[in-house]
Amino acid sequence: MVDTKTPGDKTLSVPTKTLTLKPRVETGTVRQSFSHGRTKQVVVEKRGKRRVGGDAPAPETHAPEPVVAKAAPVAKAPIARTAPPPAAPRSNSGVVLRTLTEDERSARASALADAKVRDVEERRLAEEEAKRRNSKEGIEQAEREAAEARRKAEEERHRQDEEAKRKAELEAKKRFGEAEARAAAATPAAARAAAALPTARAPGVAADITDEDEGPRQIRRGPGGVARPATPPKTTAKPAPAKQRGRLTLVTALNADDVRERSIASFRRRTQRLKGHASNEPKEKLIREVIIPEAINIQELANRMSERAVDVIRLLMKQGAMHKITDVIDADTAQLIAEELGHTVKRVAASDVEEGLFDVVDDSSDTEPRSPVVTVMGHVDHGKTSLLDALRHANVVSGEAGGITQHIGAYQVTSPESGKKITFIDTPGHAAFTAMRARGAKVTDIVILVVAADDGVMPQTIEAINHAKAAKVPMIVAINKIDKPDAKPERVRTELLQHEVQVESLGGDVVDVEVSAKNKTNLDRLLEMIALQAELLDLKTNAERPAEGTVIEAKLDRGRGPVATVLVQRGTLRVGDIIVAGAEMGRVRALINDQGVTIDEAGPSVPVEVLGFNGPPEAGDRLAVVENEARARQVTSYRAHQKRENAAASISGMRGSLEQMMSQLKTSGRKDFPLIIKADVQGSLEAILGSLDKLGTDEVAARILHAGVGGISESDVTLAEGFNAAIIGFNVRAHKEAAAAAKRNGIEIRYYNIIYDLVDDVKKAMSGLLAPTLRETMLGNALILEVFNISKVGKVAGCRVTDGSVERGANVRLIRDNVVVHEGKLSTLKRFKDEVKEVQSGQECGMAFENYGDMRAGDIIECYRVETIQRSL
Repeated sequence: MVDTKTPGDKTLSVPTKTLTLKPRVETGTVRQSFSHGRTKQVVVEKRGKRRVGGDAPAPETHAPEPVVAKAAPVAKAPIARTAPPPAAPRSNSGVVLRTLTEDERSARASALADAKVRDVEERRLAEEEAKRRNSKEGIEQAEREAAEARRKAEEERHRQDEEAKRKAELEAKKRFGEAEARAAAATPAAARAAAALPTARAPGVAADITDEDEGPRQIRRGPGGVARPATPPKTTAKPAPAKQRGRLTLVTALNADDVRERSIASFRRRTQRLKGHASNEPKEKLIREVIIPEAINIQELANRMSERAVDVIRLLMKQGAMHKITDVIDADTAQLIAEELGHTVKRVAASDVEEGLFDVVDDSSDTEPRSPVVTVMGHVDHGKTSLLDALRHANVVSGEAGGITQHIGAYQVTSPESGKKITFIDTPGHAAFTAMRARGAKVTDIVILVVAADDGVMPQTIEAINHAKAAKVPMIVAINKIDKPDAKPERVRTELLQHEVQVESLGGDVVDVEVSAKNKTNLDRLLEMIALQAELLDLKTNAERPAEGTVIEAKLDRGRGPVATVLVQRGTLRVGDIIVAGAEMGRVRALINDQGVTIDEAGPSVPVEVLGFNGPPEAGDRLAVVENEARARQVTSYRAHQKRENAAASISGMRGSLEQMMSQLKTSGRKDFPLIIKADVQGSLEAILGSLDKLGTDEVAARILHAGVGGISESDVTLAEGFNAAIIGFNVRAHKEAAAAAKRNGIEIRYYNIIYDLVDDVKKAMSGLLAPTLRETMLGNALILEVFNISKVGKVAGCRVTDGSVERGANVRLIRDNVVVHEGKLSTLKRFKDEVKEVQSGQECGMAFENYGDMRAGDIIECYRVETIQRSL
């Protein structure tokens, strides 16, 4: 506070305040509205006119300062601005109430000088801005002309759209009526027009004005509500083309900087709408080559023909067949439909995947000689394996169970004279191994028929002759065991004549050699005859082509996995090749020859063990090398599908429906003997199944629940427990866990290494299922003389034995007038008052029946005994 004294000694208290120049700005917030309901909150500043001195001067005419509008999510509090203080007030007598000090005067003078400098600078900047605006008028004029051109184009497009909508509305009126026409013709144009109307603003605030050519700009309302155009802010950016306003979508928001153009699809739709689908010009017919498999569904057929599925179904209906779009039709029907619709047909089959897999003709220039494949065949125990051991200088016989060969083997022998190799295949001679002998005859070039000189021609010898004739291969007869004292080679030659085998010594063309495997007699002559026969055959093949062969034997080794004995017939099999055999595929991991040595490749006529199959193939399957795994999967999937279909067909044909099964069970009463069989190799398993199948009769048969190659596993024990079946292992053993589970559940596991014993035991077990035979033995006849009625006992017949004897407890028949009235048992047999066991002929006795009393004098009692006899297969 400052005390001021006046002449009247009055003291006035005048508040002191620092003199400063502060901007006179009033701020506020305004919500700015845009199209499509969008709003934004902006800050608006209002600046007052600067005044100097005590009285308010007239407002100046220079250009106002530009309005600064900033978007702010939250309204800012208005900033208080104070005008410069007015001149010091005076009293009625004219005395100044307060005088300025020197400091205040100097400060005020400097502030006024700064204000004048700023005004001069502002005027200079305004003039420069006006010059720049004048220089831009040419550019703005060009932009306005371009905007006018765009507007006219838009109006033309809008006029065309209105014309198309009017035509569509007239068409809709003709088809659907007035209400549907109005709904169909409704467009968002009205909404866009409503959104384009200007929004009312409160006086004194900034308003957003949208210009079609120049875009949005702001105006400022000064004092008194007079609208003034806002000075555009200073900018150095080049003018950009005006953005097109339209519907705000996600695409337009993300591509805001891109120029939106009409798409080709939109133009085509507009053209179709204008045409109104009035043109019904026929489309050009597409003629296709349709590939038709053995079965195809209607939808797939229509797609391959580029036709509608309803047209295909319509054709089928004309032929009297009702189908759905998902139904499967056969190839003949599909071909008729495709040809009816004007397409060409190419028939394919599922088996086409196997084309080119086998029997590809080799070029004669690439062939080279190969080793002959010789199969040794004959009756059991005629010395086939012993003869082969003598040629190989090995001792395979010592390792055979029971002294008989039960596996098919393949070996290579080097001829001592020529040095060339000969491949031998040893086949079993037992009657059960017919399939093995047939496989050996299929893959061979020469058959050696071994016949024992002391035994002659036997059943399996005749079978081997038939196999050789069916394979159409030359045959060499080796008459073995000539070292025995009772050997008769001439008898063998004579017996062979009965089966159309005429040896050279008897004027035929079949070579015969008398040998002794025990003493190794004439073995060199046998090898010489084999080499001579091979030279006559002129065996050649191409060793550089992909390998082909035949699976001779297959087994499942727990340590090595599936192992197949393969005889390579054409080409060369190498490690890493992708192979296919039957329904199994794999990649060759290792090749092992007959000596147990691992090799890298196997040429033609070389027998090897192949490791790398996904599963054990079946014996007799043909092996081939394919180019890639995709081809291998195609072939194996097709073969597996065929195998499943054949198995399902055989099961359905064997079982039939449930009613058929029940009727067969009632009529035949056939009993099944459930078995689970595991063998070491496929050939042995095949022989066992064939032998057990032959044991079956109309009353009892072996039911094979599961048969496989490999050891007995826990799953086999579980299956046997569910069906109360027995488990048979041939040259295999149960795993430790499987043996423990079988012992715990009481499942019987039987092991065999000789096929004789296996077949005999199963035969005995199946015989126990046969119903026993009942045989009646007549004892004697008795004549009823008189019938007595005894109290507490019933009726008793007094009889005389007329023939044979009568025994107590025997079966009796009551015959009256040569008609059997009753059959039962004799309960009482008395002679006088004593119970007796037997009454002889000519004696009298008393007899009573069990639960029967209608006896009359003159009836005949026939007494007999029933004996039960156990049957066997």
